Amino acid sequence: MGDSPPVDPVVLDLYKVAVEQVDRISGRRATANSYFLTINTGLAAFVGLLAAATDASSEDLPKPDGVALLATAGVGAILSLTWWLLLRSYRDLNRAKFKVITEIEKEHLPVRIFEREWEFLKSDESLPWWKARYAELGFVERVVPLLFFAVYLMLGARVLMS
Repeated sequence: MGDSPPVDPVVLDLYKVAVEQVDRISGRRATANSYFLTINTGLAAFVGLLAAATDASSEDLPKPDGVALLATAGVGAILSLTWWLLLRSYRDLNRAKFKVITEIEKEHLPVRIFEREWEFLKSDESLPWWKARYAELGFVERVVPLLFFAVYLMLGARVLMS
């Protein structure tokens, strides 16, 4: 690093802002995940109660009609799809920010921290596929809304078929 030209303080400040924005977006994404997971878990529990009441053999329990179940499944499906789209948006935004960060590193900084991290995460090709690739949080977390979406679709199909 002794032979490197001095880093322009304006570029360094912009780099710090970009890194901070990535961190903030990740925090917002985690908050959104928590919110949607809570809402969907509560809605799924409500749907379970409605379905149990619909299937109950006891005459003491009021039996909800299929419209209530179908409407609830529809709301759940819309929430799940919204969640998935929001996560995709956060992923795209962070991907663009990481491209900017790595550009700044390549052109203006003596050390390429983010670029090296990705090289290390994706480096060992000799491992089996389930160990070789870094399981990005964005990929893993996008599966959960799709699972909720599938559950709501199956419930809606069940209601329509009965």
